[in-house]
Amino acid sequence: MSLVPPASDLQAIAARKADHLRLATTPASQFSQVTTMLEHVRLVHQALPELNLGEVELTTSVGGLALAVPIVITGMTGGAPQSAEINRDLARLAVRVGAAFGVGSQRAMAEHPELTSTYAVRDAAPDVVLLGNLGVMQAMAMGPTAVRELAARIGANAMAIHLNAAQELAQDRGDTAFRGAVATIGHLVDTLGIPVIVKETGCGIAPRLADELTALGVAAIDVAGAGGTSWVAVEAQRATDEGRAATGEQLREWGIPTAVTTAICARRAVDVIASGGIRGGLDVARALALGARACGVAGPVLAAWQRGGYDEAARWLAALIASTRATMLLAGARNVAAMKTVPRYLEPALASYIAALDPASTTP
Repeated sequence: MSLVPPASDLQAIAARKADHLRLATTPASQFSQVTTMLEHVRLVHQALPELNLGEVELTTSVGGLALAVPIVITGMTGGAPQSAEINRDLARLAVRVGAAFGVGSQRAMAEHPELTSTYAVRDAAPDVVLLGNLGVMQAMAMGPTAVRELAARIGANAMAIHLNAAQELAQDRGDTAFRGAVATIGHLVDTLGIPVIVKETGCGIAPRLADELTALGVAAIDVAGAGGTSWVAVEAQRATDEGRAATGEQLREWGIPTAVTTAICARRAVDVIASGGIRGGLDVARALALGARACGVAGPVLAAWQRGGYDEAARWLAALIASTRATMLLAGARNVAAMKTVPRYLEPALASYIAALDPASTTP
């Protein structure tokens, strides 16, 4: 049996990854009814904050990884020809501003090592805080030794294990078996040797799973809530199987809004990355007020790169950071930790949603 993967397989991977890049930033792939609910977090204006803008400190840490700004450029791509340029540019940009950077799912790289170059960024950004990325079911099949090697091949500082059951159910030939995932995560936490971050892919994390992940000792949870890009909608557009396409259309608005899942996870003793529909500094500040340690961005920075490459992505990220600092000043927060205690009002729709899902915990 030949160990060389067939050209058709590699072409299919490249086509799927290219489709993801093409579709992820389009209006048809965004939640249209469900919002992040971050708009229901009202930060109270401090007319005399007794701060200078330059005194507002943005440093934070997530899962033991120090960051100069509370931003993670979350995993988007790998495996397609254009992935290499995108990943290298965004990793360089992450170093420039002091953010973390995550590659897209390394499943393609695991199956076809010749695709490693599309994920490799260390030569372009030696000092980047780098997050690897692999689906939990692939991690279960591979085992911790292979996952550790996958992280080492790109020099990852931490490994993000992603959960994407809804996306898989809408995807042609996607997974339908998810039993054993929690135990797999626990085994990786115990044996991987680098921090394990668990991330959703647009549907959020509910209280019971937040409790389980906290008990397992994961380094951080990236909630990836509903309200931004719907990966179910992306797969529904790609699906050729009528049943999968129909499932995707029915479930394109599925998920827990970002503000709700952020507040729920932040009640636990675990670091939280708020992602899913983060579109500006006001969103970042609102998420920090709900208890997040950092915020993840993907679609908007990818769209900026698609418009104008590295320079446009740099402009977008600089504006995000500037507006985050300005909002923190107006809320009276000297640093990221102080954002958890600034005066804010949760509108009834958000407060009741959080209480309904997580009644035993104290309101954040």
